[in-house]
Amino acid sequence: MSLAIWRRGFERLLEIIVVVLLLVLTGVVIAGIIYREVGHPLPWYDEVAAVLLAWLTYYGVGLGALKRSHISVPGLVRATPPRVRLTLAIICEACVFAFFILLAIFGWEVLGVLAGETLVTVDIPVMLTQSAIPIGAILFLIAEAICLPGILRDAAAGRAADEATAIVEATE
Repeated sequence: MSLAIWRRGFERLLEIIVVVLLLVLTGVVIAGIIYREVGHPLPWYDEVAAVLLAWLTYYGVGLGALKRSHISVPGLVRATPPRVRLTLAIICEACVFAFFILLAIFGWEVLGVLAGETLVTVDIPVMLTQSAIPIGAILFLIAEAICLPGILRDAAAGRAADEATAIVEATE
């Protein structure tokens, strides 16, 4: 199977997860507002909404990485001499991979510390709610690995990968 097929499938999976989380978060917040307005506030909606927002953030970061739409400085890459660009890209990618590997490792360790804890207002294990950290880090690593050949190819060719380049590559 080609990398483009894997990329499209992974992107579709992340899009579905993000849309579902966004819809559930929207529903919880709207329900919380309605119940508060009629005088029967839901004691759990703030806490559940915060967890859903964290999940949306951590799962969405993988989608952002796959679409090459996370924070970057393409102008800085373009300003470097062509011979330096590939080296700079490799160093940057190594730093990104190192950070997210550490986030996944320590996120997993935090889950062990939280074993047995539940949310204050709902009987949901905190391990489940905080699992978004290592899972999100792994999703980001997968997305970054999928994009790595294009990033290195662009750097070697002397151009900075930007959103337009990523979109063109995704449609090829």
